[in-house]
Amino acid sequence: MDMLFTMLGGKGMSGLLKTGTAILTTLLVLPALLKLFIVTVDEGWAAIRTRNGKPIIRNRPQRRPSHRGGAVGEVVVLDPGSHGAFPLFYWYRLVDVRCRATDLPARELSGAGGHQHRVHASFEWRPIPTGRDLRVFELDVVNVKERASNIVGAALRDVVRGLEGAELPRNDEINTRVIAASADEVRRACGVELVRVMVTGDALTDGYLLSTALREVDREAKAVAALHALN
Repeated sequence: MDMLFTMLGGKGMSGLLKTGTAILTTLLVLPALLKLFIVTVDEGWAAIRTRNGKPIIRNRPQRRPSHRGGAVGEVVVLDPGSHGAFPLFYWYRLVDVRCRATDLPARELSGAGGHQHRVHASFEWRPIPTGRDLRVFELDVVNVKERASNIVGAALRDVVRGLEGAELPRNDEINTRVIAASADEVRRACGVELVRVMVTGDALTDGYLLSTALREVDREAKAVAALHALN
């Protein structure tokens, strides 16, 4: 009991308080403070190092070169994982690099033989968070979807215009042709990767059906005989 009362006395209590405070600081406070300055980048996101709201451009070679490090003049990007940052909210910006889809407006396209299609299509794309591509995506393009839609729509029109027959080919063939015709321009102008182009609907227009019906009437035997009689 004397020992207990001694420990609860002035010097003993002070020592216990100091020891307990040190333990709590080590176990709780320090990890909490460290967690405030750790940036965890998840899969599907890219952490872009920024300064005053603009991407940081690498101006010197890396001390330890890596395959994702980037060359001089490229944007500094943090790979998925945990990274230290101080102060936290001024040093990075998260950009969603997951794939997303954009619908093209329905349009009437004519094939090589004059056959008309009402084409409903969409395309999938995702930002490219490296180098010049990121600078285009972040700084130059006001509306990525609008500009990419115009480029893909123009390429789809040119592809359909060169098709023969009354039916569109399979989606995999159209996807290959449109990507080959527009992927480079979409990346250069918008800083995004064109992943896939899909035709989601195809129907004949009323104008084409009417013109076909009139031509079929003109081809009847009586019409052809009347034309020969005139000659």
